[in-house]
Amino acid sequence: MAPSTPIKMTHRFLGNSGLLVSKLSLRSWMAYDEKYTVDAWYEMVKMTYQHGVNFFDTAEIYGNGQAEELLGGAIKKGIAEGIWSREDLIISTKKFNGYKGFTDGGPNDQGNSRKHIVEGLKASLKRLDLDYINVVFSHRPEPYTPIEETVRAMSFVINQGPQESYHR
Repeated sequence: MAPSTPIKMTHRFLGNSGLLVSKLSLRSWMAYDEKYTVDAWYEMVKMTYQHGVNFFDTAEIYGNGQAEELLGGAIKKGIAEGIWSREDLIISTKKFNGYKGFTDGGPNDQGNSRKHIVEGLKASLKRLDLDYINVVFSHRPEPYTPIEETVRAMSFVINQGPQESYHR
């Protein structure tokens, strides 16, 4: 259900993933605030989509998960209203921001370990209320997990199917 009027947005391949994404994306960074609503996010996502944006980026840390919830709600509303289909959108999320200290929360609810990547992705899918995520990024390297473990964990979640590619 791509926009009916021609849009002059440039689209590019995202690495070697085969995904064509808009040159501009809507990033959902925010601090947690109860004033944000799904309806407001829907209007923002709808406006950018109507201008050719198909790439929407979020992260587990944005608003402590609220950004994923609001973006997911906006996506569902657009699908229900026939503005777009899930297949029209490229959704990315990120794991491990490096924001939390190891004393904030549980010791394994952050980082690039297999445990956090697998469980964090499941939590993101639940917050977004989506069946899959197109791209999963690692926000940044972290000094305590060998890069080999991070790559194996990302390969594992890719092979499980709820996302299509991993980029760093």
